[in-house]
Amino acid sequence: MTLADKILVMKNITKEFPGVKALDNVNLEVERGEIHALVGENGAGKSTLMNVLSGTYPFGSYTGDIIYDGEECRFHRLRDSEEKGIVIIHQELALIPELSIGENMFLGNERKGTFGIDWDRTYHEARTHLDQVGLKENEHTLIKDIGTGKQQLVEIAKALAKKVRLLILDEPTSSLNEEDSLMLLNLLLEFKTQGMTS
Repeated sequence: MTLADKILVMKNITKEFPGVKALDNVNLEVERGEIHALVGENGAGKSTLMNVLSGTYPFGSYTGDIIYDGEECRFHRLRDSEEKGIVIIHQELALIPELSIGENMFLGNERKGTFGIDWDRTYHEARTHLDQVGLKENEHTLIKDIGTGKQQLVEIAKALAKKVRLLILDEPTSSLNEEDSLMLLNLLLEFKTQGMTS
């Protein structure tokens, strides 16, 4: 496999916290357009590695190199990685229960118009991405009125709105029932056919 076949290479990543070395020279290679799984016990450092990749733990707080799409990257915040097309969906979903699906999808990434937020565009784009993940709920529905499986789909639709190329899911099926888990896995297979890496 050549470097061109790899969308992500993390080399010699070491991350320490006071009194503990969470990551010790970790190496990870992710093949472009494939589905990958990172397996390990609780406390093995999986989430820490994702937080390094996303910029949640900024460049300088760890040692090692991140090469994404052939380019060495030094992410200082979450938005830096998202601008490159890397989106991470954590186990604890980052949705506001009292806001609508559409509002949640563009929170922090608002669709602006001449006089503030362009709500027509916001809800139109939300509908487009909800259709991509197969969620039939109305985009004006409040998050608190839909179940966990559907909330997971909202998070994925939110990632699509950010033009995701590398989608990382932290224990995505842990809070889902068997039917929702199967639906999620089938959705990832569909995204794979479109060239997305996860």
